[in-house]
Amino acid sequence: MIPFNVPPFTGNEIRYIEEAIQQGKISGDGIFTRRCSTWMEEKFDACRILLTTSGTAALDMALLMCGLKPGDEVILPSYTFSSTANAAVLAGARLVFVDIRPDTMNIDEGLIEAAITDKTKAIIVVHYAGVACEMDTIMSIARMHGLKVIEDAAQGVMSQYKGRYLGTIGDFGCYSFHETKNYSMGEGGALVINDPEYIERAEILREKGTNRSKFFRGQVDKYTWVDFGDSYLPSELNAAYLWAQLENAKGIYEDRMQSWKLYYDRLTDMYEQGYIELAQIPDTCIQNAHMFYLKVKDLKERTGMLAYLNKNDILAVFHYVPLHSAPAGLKFGRFNGDDRYTTSESERLVRLPLYYGLETKNIEYITDTVKRFYFRR
Repeated sequence: MIPFNVPPFTGNEIRYIEEAIQQGKISGDGIFTRRCSTWMEEKFDACRILLTTSGTAALDMALLMCGLKPGDEVILPSYTFSSTANAAVLAGARLVFVDIRPDTMNIDEGLIEAAITDKTKAIIVVHYAGVACEMDTIMSIARMHGLKVIEDAAQGVMSQYKGRYLGTIGDFGCYSFHETKNYSMGEGGALVINDPEYIERAEILREKGTNRSKFFRGQVDKYTWVDFGDSYLPSELNAAYLWAQLENAKGIYEDRMQSWKLYYDRLTDMYEQGYIELAQIPDTCIQNAHMFYLKVKDLKERTGMLAYLNKNDILAVFHYVPLHSAPAGLKFGRFNGDDRYTTSESERLVRLPLYYGLETKNIEYITDTVKRFYFRR
């Protein structure tokens, strides 16, 4: 069976974990946490980046810092993982779902303004598959209406929009380093803070409501509980694992891009003949090859394709069931406007295996099997 995903491993992870243990500092904010944060801040030209226990935790922190109150509304796409919505619910907001664009599967920026009410306080954009949303338009709308913008860039580490790295454009950016992502620490994430006024509040929130970060910088002689907080600080062992991959970030990126391009080249004929649709990458975006997906005719055809691939030892999957149709979505929010694309496009999408180290022969076998699914008939 060709797996859908294999967690990335570059070779130095175990050595760095051993180093962290030998230093007697495994609880977090040690040398490897600092290396990872500094590397990303310099690479992405970010104001401040804090490692977190997960991408979900980063989203939670971002929404909590928006100062939402019960009854406030947050606009977001329905085509996303539950973490995106949960963060807004945790902060006390009502969800307002907006339709997506079929070309990128991202929120339709042209529909956002119509969803804004006097209760709207924030917009969450999701850069699906590491392909950027139309951020210039979204930021313009947000500034016009005094709204915060949170970038759910869980899939977008190393992707760019008009020369700027995803996560560094809105008020806050959120990365994921889950084992399914391009760069992993098992479970982990990062919060990108693009306004320096929020740095101290984020540090306090991340460190259980204490000013512990200021204490370690020598800014206070003791630390204490100063505000509401939670435990969002990841283990130094996880950071050590991530550091081995950030050191090899370019190699991982190039390996995944090579696989993505091979998929695209080998399936272009199927696209040109009208059997499938392939992802569209806008000229404004440099993507990170987080995933390779194709679209089939409808739900029935997708069910058949997934079964056929599985029968031929290929684990392919589909992605989200739209949140607005889920029990929690009905409870915590509403869909604004028409569901023209969210449900129908979600039912057509198939994700093929893509991971660091995926062999060329396996991509050739997978693409040949996709073709046999159609031509066997």
